[in-house]
Amino acid sequence: MTGVNRPARLNRFLLAVIGVALVIGGGLALAASLGRLSVDPAAALVSGTDLPPTWVLYAIAAGAVVLALLCLRWLAAQLATKPKSRTWRIADDAEDGHTELAARIATTPFTAEIAEYPGIHAAYADLTGARHAPTLVVVVTTEQDADLTDIRHRLTTHGLPRLRNALDLTSLPVTLEFRFTTQAGARTA
Repeated sequence: MTGVNRPARLNRFLLAVIGVALVIGGGLALAASLGRLSVDPAAALVSGTDLPPTWVLYAIAAGAVVLALLCLRWLAAQLATKPKSRTWRIADDAEDGHTELAARIATTPFTAEIAEYPGIHAAYADLTGARHAPTLVVVVTTEQDADLTDIRHRLTTHGLPRLRNALDLTSLPVTLEFRFTTQAGARTA
């Protein structure tokens, strides 16, 4: 994909807006506490001085903890990035033009093939790097009871040689990551 990564742009924009709002709010609170703003510190923030029921305070605290955990999960997701895919220029001839191949498109049949292996729930593959020095990144989501040795053997002896042959590559370094699904696999009685 050569276009702009719109979800990432939106993500950064929202982060910037939230960050600016928090900095402004924190600056105003700091200025008010130091007496730099003309705010009466004895004035009530809201009308009424009664505390809310105890359960409301506990609900607010629980909501804050859940929100904090969601924020931490979101922050951890920001660190997990996918490798950048490239467009390969296969042939470049002044008379006939040039041929380009999106590396992500080249891995689609490979991904579909390995997703059919027994025990595999889902698969993702992408080629990174230039045509003269590519690297294949493969993420395989397997069932809990899948035979990882068999899957790795099938990839090494069947899937990867076919991909190398299709791309006309003599070698293709591979990064393989196994993930386990939380869904139970098909059981035989």
